[in-house]
Amino acid sequence: MIKSSAHPLDHLVLPTGSLDAARSRLASLGFVVAPTGIHPFGTQNACVFFADGTYLEPLAVGNEQAAGQAIAAGNVFIARDRLYRERLGEEGFSAVVLGAGNADADHTRFVEAGLSAGDMLSFSRVFTDANGKSDTASFKLAFAAAKEAPDAFLFACERVNAPKIDRTALQAHANGVTGIVEVVAVSDAPSAQIGLISIAVGASADDLGAGDVVRLPNAILIVVTPETYARRFGLVAKPSSHFRFEAIVFSIRDKASVAHVLAAGAVDHDMSGNDVVVPPAPGQGAAFIFREIP
Repeated sequence: MIKSSAHPLDHLVLPTGSLDAARSRLASLGFVVAPTGIHPFGTQNACVFFADGTYLEPLAVGNEQAAGQAIAAGNVFIARDRLYRERLGEEGFSAVVLGAGNADADHTRFVEAGLSAGDMLSFSRVFTDANGKSDTASFKLAFAAAKEAPDAFLFACERVNAPKIDRTALQAHANGVTGIVEVVAVSDAPSAQIGLISIAVGASADDLGAGDVVRLPNAILIVVTPETYARRFGLVAKPSSHFRFEAIVFSIRDKASVAHVLAAGAVDHDMSGNDVVVPPAPGQGAAFIFREIP
C-alpha cells in the first residue's frame, strides 16, 4: 500500500457507445464483466471489479430521453458525460472516482476551492452478482472540475449502502489482474493541472511526488506530457493545454499469462519491460497497461 492521506481510488469511468462492444472487448482482454447495471437517469454500465476493491465502469447511454431530462434537472454526472462525448466521441476515459466517507464535506471543500462542477447527486440502483443475486447500492457524489479542463473530471463517491453481494466470481479474471496501480493523464502543461487533482483527491503536500505525481492510498495518479507518454508506452496522445485521462495500469503477477490471453483473443499488444501495452479500441476507451509486479 502507498502511504497517503488522500482519498483512495474507487473506480474509473469509461464512456462507450455500446455496452455489447465493451463486453466483447473486455472479454477478449481476459476480464470478467458484471451484469448490466441500470441508472435511474438514463445511463447503464457493465463493470469490471478487482480484488483490491477498485473497478472499471464502462458507461453507455441507454435512454436518451431520461438522460436529457437529468441534464435539465442539473445532474452533473450526465451533463459531464454528454460534454465528454460531444467533444471527444463515444469512446474514452472521462473520470476518476475517489472513495469518500463524507461526500458532503468534499462538496464543501470543492466549492471553497472554486472547483465544484455543480450540485451533489444521490441515487440508488440494483446491483446483481454473477449468480443473479441482487441487492440495492446507494451512492452520494460530489464533483470537482476546472472550467479550463473540460475533457476530464473527478468526483468523490460515498457508498451510502454497499450491496451485500459476493463479488469473488466477478474478480477471477483470466488475465490475472488484481487491481489498478496507476492512472495516467496527459497534458502539455502537467504542473498546471496537478493542483486541481491534488485538491480533488484531498492530497496533502506529502502526497505529491516528483514528476507531477499524486499518491493515493492504493494507487498513484500522474500527469505527463504527450512526449513522456509516447516514450513510456509507445502511444500517441493528442496535444492539449487541458488534461485528459489516457491510460490505466493494472497489476498482474505473470506477464506471459497475460500475453497468452491477449493472443488467444487476437488483441494487438506490445511488450515493454514489465509492461504489456494494449492501445485503446472500441469498447476500451483507455490504453490498458498490464504491469508485472512480483
